[in-house]
Amino acid sequence: MSYKGRFHPINRTKYRGDIHSIVYRSLWERKFMVYCDTNKDIQEWGSEELIVPYRSPLDGKRHRYFPDFYIKTKNGDNFMVEIKPKKFTKPPKKPKRISKTFIRETQEWGKNQAKWEAARNVCKKHGWQFIIITEVELNTTKYLYGR
Repeated sequence: MSYKGRFHPINRTKYRGDIHSIVYRSLWERKFMVYCDTNKDIQEWGSEELIVPYRSPLDGKRHRYFPDFYIKTKNGDNFMVEIKPKKFTKPPKKPKRISKTFIRETQEWGKNQAKWEAARNVCKKHGWQFIIITEVELNTTKYLYGR
């Protein structure tokens, strides 16, 4: 089941972007938005406000990737953050019989790898950190530094 909605921050001045169009596409994203909005160590944050160009391995063309979040902390650290289910952070296991599902998952894995590599390169260039947060981290309080 997909949960989608609009987020209304309490600390509106911390958000960089249009505060009237903050959309979460999962309850995990919403949970992370609440964390960003209420965490005193986060100076500013944005949701899908950055654009990272990448080349898709599927068609060889350039595409645009919008990472889920960017965060700037009070101590000067900057993060680009992707929220993903843990099962999507590993390549799909090859089944005994190749199915349409396996092919789709393999293509999605390849596309995500290209996106994340492009994001890491952008972060490296700017001195940021790229992190992928899964339900494992979301069930703790160690989103950024406790990894």
